[in-house]
Amino acid sequence: MTQRYEGRRLPRPDEEVVDQGLGFDLGTLMSRRMMLRGLGVGAAVLGLAACGDSTSSTSTSATTTAAATTTSGEIPDETAGPYPGDGSNGPDVLEQSGVIRSDIRSSFGTASGTAEGVAMTLELTISDMANDDKPFADVAVYVWHCDRDGKYSMYSDGVTDQNYLRGVQVADGSGKVTFTSIFPACYSGRWPHIHFEVYPGKADITDATKAIATSQVALPKATCEAVYATTGYSASVPNLAQVSLSSDNVFGDDSGVLQLATVSGDVTNGYRVALTAKVDTTTTPAGGGGAPPASR
Repeated sequence: MTQRYEGRRLPRPDEEVVDQGLGFDLGTLMSRRMMLRGLGVGAAVLGLAACGDSTSSTSTSATTTAAATTTSGEIPDETAGPYPGDGSNGPDVLEQSGVIRSDIRSSFGTASGTAEGVAMTLELTISDMANDDKPFADVAVYVWHCDRDGKYSMYSDGVTDQNYLRGVQVADGSGKVTFTSIFPACYSGRWPHIHFEVYPGKADITDATKAIATSQVALPKATCEAVYATTGYSASVPNLAQVSLSSDNVFGDDSGVLQLATVSGDVTNGYRVALTAKVDTTTTPAGGGGAPPASR
């Protein structure tokens, strides 16, 4: 049974409450508003996390500041959702030749479809908490997300024969992986997000149980609003209006304070979405696996 404290899942269930990491501690502070009022800086950070960035240089700078303040904890373990495509819940794209690629917009192998949408470059930097936060070189990072219609390749009606918006990259010497993709939709019940799993190396990706971290990237609200005002994303507008980072069933524990990406760019030239994810190999991964559709 998942261990909880004040109704919140413990990311490190075998350790004391005081040793659950910065992300959990910040979440606890959020639920104690009186304490937040005494921590003015913390309240400012949470406000930035909730509001996200905008395409202006001022707002982008503020978002970057918020992210820099909150990246000192382990990336939270999250569900892989019902559409992981890693073999843990049906289809397994990680067994297919060609999955190690940087441009994930098009399907590969016997599939030929291409996902349309606003251009997005995703940069994830993985660091090794068990090794003084040094860059986690050579780990394999599997990324997947929905298309602009909110559909997941290999699972959703109409795209079961596609495998686009899924791919693996091996981290370079700075722990970085980069993917060329399109901005995902906001579908009913979830804040806009991107899934990822981290594996010890590319030889391990064919076994989902070997993932050392499973988490999600949260996308800033102002960027989402700009993207969803463009052609092809109209269904995302009412869906985004019905959810917030604090109400989301994945990011709601702490408003995604360690998962909120920094963003630069615009709808014409595309966006650069970046996040630093710290992975602690001394803890037991609690994420991954299939999950009900509401947690996708």
